[in-house]
Amino acid sequence: MDRDRLAQALLDSFLEELEGHVVSLNRDLLALEQAPARAKELVPGILRTLHSVKGASRAASASMVENACHRMEEVLEPLIHGRAPSPDLFELCFATVDALDDAGRRLAARQDLSGSPLEALLPQLEQAAHGTPTQAPVPAPKPAPPAPALHEKPAEAEPELSFPAQASGETLPVRVSGQKLDALLGRSGELRVAMLRLEGHAESLEALRDDVMGLRERVRGTQSEATLRRVELELARVARVLAQDRRALFQSSTGLDDEVRRARMLPFEEGCTGLERAARDVAHSLGRRVRMEVHGGGLDLDRSLLQSLREPLLHLVRNAVAHGLEAPEERVRHGKPEEGRVVLSARLRGSRVEVAVEDDGRGLDLEALRERARARGMEAPEDDEDAARLVFLPGLSTAAKVTAVSGRGVGLDVVRAQVEALRGSVEVAFKAGQGTRFTLDVPLTLSTLRVLLVSVGGQVLALASEGVDRLLRLSPADVREVEGRMSWVTPEALVPLASLAGVLDLPPGPPKSRPPAVVLSAGTAQAALVVDEVIAEQEVLVRSLGSRVKRARHVAAAAVLPDGRMALLLSPASLVRAAGGRPSAQFFPTPKEQVVRRRVVLADDSPTTRMLEQSILESAGYDVTACADGAEAWERLQAGGADALVLDVEMPRMDGFQVTEAVRTSPRFGRVPVVLVTSREKPEDKARGLQAGASAYIVKSAFDPTSLLETLRRLL
Repeated sequence: MDRDRLAQALLDSFLEELEGHVVSLNRDLLALEQAPARAKELVPGILRTLHSVKGASRAASASMVENACHRMEEVLEPLIHGRAPSPDLFELCFATVDALDDAGRRLAARQDLSGSPLEALLPQLEQAAHGTPTQAPVPAPKPAPPAPALHEKPAEAEPELSFPAQASGETLPVRVSGQKLDALLGRSGELRVAMLRLEGHAESLEALRDDVMGLRERVRGTQSEATLRRVELELARVARVLAQDRRALFQSSTGLDDEVRRARMLPFEEGCTGLERAARDVAHSLGRRVRMEVHGGGLDLDRSLLQSLREPLLHLVRNAVAHGLEAPEERVRHGKPEEGRVVLSARLRGSRVEVAVEDDGRGLDLEALRERARARGMEAPEDDEDAARLVFLPGLSTAAKVTAVSGRGVGLDVVRAQVEALRGSVEVAFKAGQGTRFTLDVPLTLSTLRVLLVSVGGQVLALASEGVDRLLRLSPADVREVEGRMSWVTPEALVPLASLAGVLDLPPGPPKSRPPAVVLSAGTAQAALVVDEVIAEQEVLVRSLGSRVKRARHVAAAAVLPDGRMALLLSPASLVRAAGGRPSAQFFPTPKEQVVRRRVVLADDSPTTRMLEQSILESAGYDVTACADGAEAWERLQAGGADALVLDVEMPRMDGFQVTEAVRTSPRFGRVPVVLVTSREKPEDKARGLQAGASAYIVKSAFDPTSLLETLRRLL
């Protein structure tokens, strides 16, 4: 290796090492400031870190960094021997750590350290090292967020992940670029899409084989029977090979996906690195004391999610200290300890992660929030929960004056926007005089998602299934107009009702006698949105839209469908807010002569599947009676009759096979078509269904609304 390449390699290694040492120095200095009596225990560790940086900087020819670390060693060493640290000493040390972090960024950008904050601090370090009193240094401007681990980095400085790997019987730390893991995850996702396509082809092949079998039965005894038999056998052979390939691809793609996800996981506490320092700096500037705790720090989360949460968490921590915590003397008057407390916590809730930032301060001043809202010409909600949400509006601040950390009315609106961009929501709760709690609810993974596909204005759009409360068919009796706005009537409340086409400024579909609607939830808020058609529920890959369309209204990302097409993934929280302010719309056609509709009895014990299939059938004009099991379906059929039955197989009380057999042996209903829609895809299951008398057999893994409707149209 030539001299220049060696020098660059040494510098790169030093900068990578420096990043971790800055985190360690911040952590240990905070611990020392909070417990000076532990100096003999903590200072040696700080000195070892400084010594490591000093040695690495010497090898990388970063002489100014080497000099600063040496002086800082001289400043801290007397603390081991009983010298009491002063507030000015801590300010100098923290300023030096920030300057070292800044120096690393300058060196990474090929910039000289002349005129840097580190150079400006060297005289003060030298004076302090020789025992000369110095004034507290004026902190140099730092990029936000202020903590090393929270800085945004250029693409070439993408942070890397470490995980153990076995080599020659030893455990070695292996560093892998986050960008490379992102790319690998993308490839893994493409493999999953290919697998889903292959699954669809396999089902198509099975359907073709069934058609050939039926055709062979029609030409039995003719010369064509032998030819069709050969075609049928060849299709069966190809289907077996395709099934084997599909299973192998499924195992490979699932294994690769699991391994990549495991490699991307980091503990929650790593996402909190630097926040304690940020809380300390804000508290110090305001003359307050704060202790930050992290609960659930060992919870492993996706690296992308942690990185995306860093800025919202920084805003909330700074807000908790600046707005939540009282001054020490005020806390004492109210029987609280002088030191305030800020707690960050994380826990899993199914496929979601709940992250909370909580303080033990004064709580929210709702009257001040209402007053500020009125001053801006806004409506001030009487309900306390609604009034508390005013903190998320841009430009609304209750701070008495503008400071470096408060008073400009920015921060919490940014938090809401950033969390919603993650397909999440943020809520606030408080107890007067006891504290405030902000709760962020975000998905566990940002790469895949189960969605409900709907058709609106000629476009296919995706809604996260976790944000869908229910599907429904509206009738005029379900709708009320209140103050010029439409609402869906429930026993508990009036839910805002709007057309999704109207919210998105898309062409409206024709009015229907019973239009389909999707009820969305975002936190405690709800809205019902009318769509043209509910298509299906599927698992999709999620892709960012990029910076150019990052702020597209109501759009969170793009969804890659199993067939490779793209659909816009909408933000439930944004849609719920928009639906609340929409004017009344025409959802139902002008009354005219009633059209007789075909009646279908539908049975499935899964509420979600039942609602989806009911919506599909009603959208096609069928009058649907939905049942939770086979016995109820048989009872409804006997009570009111039906033109067709659509049944699941695995149901309590009576399964789909039993209901089919009962129908076929009934003199009254023996000729009613029965369609089995089931997850059972084995040939023997299909044979049993047809033997029981099913008119058609559809496998759920390849469920296509078009095939169900086409099957019913053909049978009726």
